[in-house]
Amino acid sequence: MCAFCYARSIHVLHIFYKFFVTNVLSCPILDYLSTYGKINPQNSKTDNEKCLPTAVQRKDTYIMGAIVTLKKGEGRLLKSGGAWIFDNEVDTIVGSFENGDIVIVKDFDGYPLGKGFINTNSKILIRMLTRHVDTEIDEAFFTKRLQDAWDYRKKPVDTSSCRVVFGEADFLPGIVIDKFENVLVVESLALGIDKVKNLLINILKNILKNDGIIIEGVYERSDAKVRKHEGMDTYKGFIGDEFNTKVHINENGVRYIVDVKDGQKTGFFLDQKYNRLAIQRICKDAKVLDCFTHTGSFALNAGIAGASSVLGVDASELAIAQARENAALNGLESTVSFECRDVFDLLPELESKGEQFDVVILDPPAFTKSRNSIKNAVKGYREINLRAMKLVRDGGFLATCSCSHFMDFELFTKTIKQAAMNSHVRLRQVEFRTQAPDHPILWAADESYYLKFYIFQVIKER
Repeated sequence: MCAFCYARSIHVLHIFYKFFVTNVLSCPILDYLSTYGKINPQNSKTDNEKCLPTAVQRKDTYIMGAIVTLKKGEGRLLKSGGAWIFDNEVDTIVGSFENGDIVIVKDFDGYPLGKGFINTNSKILIRMLTRHVDTEIDEAFFTKRLQDAWDYRKKPVDTSSCRVVFGEADFLPGIVIDKFENVLVVESLALGIDKVKNLLINILKNILKNDGIIIEGVYERSDAKVRKHEGMDTYKGFIGDEFNTKVHINENGVRYIVDVKDGQKTGFFLDQKYNRLAIQRICKDAKVLDCFTHTGSFALNAGIAGASSVLGVDASELAIAQARENAALNGLESTVSFECRDVFDLLPELESKGEQFDVVILDPPAFTKSRNSIKNAVKGYREINLRAMKLVRDGGFLATCSCSHFMDFELFTKTIKQAAMNSHVRLRQVEFRTQAPDHPILWAADESYYLKFYIFQVIKER
């Protein structure tokens, strides 16, 4: 018998002895509950405690009563380092609970696997919070999680505007918190974390205050359709006092107005921060085409780096209006221009006119958000990359990316290679990048790795 199996066998025997000898022979109900989840009573609650879900608030009762047991052979994602348990992996749920409560998770043989939020409305039945079954999920727990997240970001990134919390990658499943200067934008995507959302905000504001950062406003952008899979309605609005939702930030020497109320997602794509900086090196004196420009971020980085001319293209009138506003903010109106066009229509049109660019940038939205539509996504990525390669002059550069988790590194790379073959060009890789470090990639949590970013030199076949 291997050491791991032996340890689990001893653990099971220990539980058997403790329950049937100690508990049953003394006081079965009270001793069982005190063993599996009693929280010491307190006479009063702080404001933050009132933000906790019901199962955590009830400090005068026995909680964590529900125990979820996995089927034999299931929980492979969890055991390999992931944070999710799917509904088809569960054998039994013993005890009462409300959706969004915290439950104890055990393997088929009783071995404790930790605690997490439960929601029977979702195929992701449990989102794990801790691997330690004896850890109390209280205000101190969440304070430690948020302090760790903030301390990490102070080292690898500029924190003036950054993602402070990135869900599972920060061991706070289902929530995103972005900081734009002195404003926080919150996106809550799972029921359990939604119940502690206000608590998390209050704690984070205090953590930032300790570093001299006073948060002036909080806006919620929980308007993603994925919330419906959790049995929740979409929502956006102020948390606390109202404020001007057009927030000024500075990134890589470029100034932006971020619309946290009506912009995409939380208002601005912070994950491309250092990829935008990377293209500055290849844009001096260059003629640049920026496709899917959104609010002009790549185009403006090209302009600030000294490009001779930049054309940014996007299908959204609102995004183009914001991009032009950002160009004016940086004094780049004479160099950087924008058009509201469908990129799939524009690229062949530019090719037919014989247009050539020194740098072409492709930053499309996710063409697939599920495995079922990958084939169509591949066609889309191949088409825009093929067209873009034909528009790059010999020796020019192509910056291309995918932000779809399901378009993984291997498939994205293969798709670009096919596009290069079909357009009869050779690609010399300059660099490969991923998302900024404030969107950390947690190994074994595959959902945390989604952005792939290449810079190539495009060489015509010789």
